[in-house]
Amino acid sequence: MNIAVSDLATLVGGKLVCGDPAKMITGFASLKEARSGDLSFFNDQRYRQRLIDTQAGAVLVPADWLEFPSGVACIAVSEPSHSFELVVDAYGFQPIAPRVGVHPSAVIGEGVMFDRDRVSIAANAVIEDGVRIGDGVEIGAGCFVGNNVSLGQGAKLFANSTVHAECVLGERVILHSGVVVGGDGFGYEFEKGQHRKIRQAGIVQIDNDVEIGAGSTIDRARFGRTWIGEGTKIDNLVQVGHNAVIGKHCVIVACVAIAGSAVIGDYVVIAAQCGIAGHVSVGSQSILAARCGVTRDLPGGVTYLGFPAIPAKEEKRRLASVNRLPQLLQRVKELERRLGEAKAE
Repeated sequence: MNIAVSDLATLVGGKLVCGDPAKMITGFASLKEARSGDLSFFNDQRYRQRLIDTQAGAVLVPADWLEFPSGVACIAVSEPSHSFELVVDAYGFQPIAPRVGVHPSAVIGEGVMFDRDRVSIAANAVIEDGVRIGDGVEIGAGCFVGNNVSLGQGAKLFANSTVHAECVLGERVILHSGVVVGGDGFGYEFEKGQHRKIRQAGIVQIDNDVEIGAGSTIDRARFGRTWIGEGTKIDNLVQVGHNAVIGKHCVIVACVAIAGSAVIGDYVVIAAQCGIAGHVSVGSQSILAARCGVTRDLPGGVTYLGFPAIPAKEEKRRLASVNRLPQLLQRVKELERRLGEAKAE
């Protein structure tokens, strides 16, 4: 990357409001990490001080922003984050397009349905019998796809991801490295002093445009299906238990655990490290703040905090009360002291 500020302004459709239009930009970074020659962006009031202190060569700022750091070229745009993304797409790391065809070391079972000229299957991938592979599918190195799996058009399996037998992936589904779809659900009965495994005979269904982050696991249903709805985005290291149902366009952040048969509505946001018990439901358009513990059904359209999860306003009041306990305790001790002195007289 080696581009003048004036050309950057043209690229993002912005207006240079201060700074040298001839200054050359050679990279990009956050406001805090940027140095002379880097482009950064500002679109959150919480980082106002970082904007003031930045050493960046140029910054994308909101169109109505009026406070500009000294010595920095500022380009006003309607959406700084989106405009920054345009620059990164144009000048950042460019992924290598996959090679169409089947690598000689890949193992392809019997009855696999696919067009060799319309898919990419990389080295050491294993595709078992009866798999159906749509056009534009990419299967990375070392992937395993079990018997009778269906992969929709444009699906992408990064290296070393696994899809076990009979599971169904829709169009444009993305599995990052280390994802396991269709591993056995955690089902046991305690009999005669030991845990007896219950057969997990269902499938996993993942609808169109779902993306699942590295190391996440989606368990096979005991019967029927574990189901991830259209457009849902799942971060790294998330566990989804057997027969769980997750609705459309949800966002599930890292290290969340969703137990078996839980039902999550549409457009739900689940922040990091939340735990959701089995057989409970979370209503559509809910927000679960980080480390929530869901132990009962929760109505939709509400933001929740705490363990057990309760509406955020209630939890904030509870926390405020807890924080006042030391002061209350001190007042009680003072009252007890005065009462003792009064009795002594």
